[in-house]
Amino acid sequence: MRSEQEVGLALERYADTVRRLCMIHLKNYADTEDIFQTVFLKYALSSSDFASEEHEKAWIIRVTLNACKDLLKSVFRSRTAPLDAMPEQGAALPEESRELLEAVLSLPLKYRQAVYLYYYEGYAAKEIAAMLHKNVNTVYTLLERAKKKLSSALGGEEDA
Repeated sequence: MRSEQEVGLALERYADTVRRLCMIHLKNYADTEDIFQTVFLKYALSSSDFASEEHEKAWIIRVTLNACKDLLKSVFRSRTAPLDAMPEQGAALPEESRELLEAVLSLPLKYRQAVYLYYYEGYAAKEIAAMLHKNVNTVYTLLERAKKKLSSALGGEEDA
């Protein structure tokens, strides 16, 4: 079990990352908050030793992704209807940013994961491959296909 100081430090470092990952997967603020609590509770109760800050961050991301997958597979979730609209949290965003965010959120999960980890978290394809348990070339393919889908969705020109 970790000390209160260790958990507080982890919260400062990784809170935004966990929330963003959850929103990308779940598209729901309430579920995001539930998973957020679950992830940091698991962290607090974990006795894992981390070799570095990057190892700790990778652990947090992996636990977050697994918790999101578990929630999406749950019986409770499959028997509920989604709300028609999310709260207008992005209302203060410029139109272009809001449009891009909506386009990214409309991508299939496998593309959203790769795009988020690569562009928002700054991980290299090799690191993403390890986190998602995929081949490095698969990650490159996911990123390339996601770019094409985003370009198409945002009205960009297709490469000939």
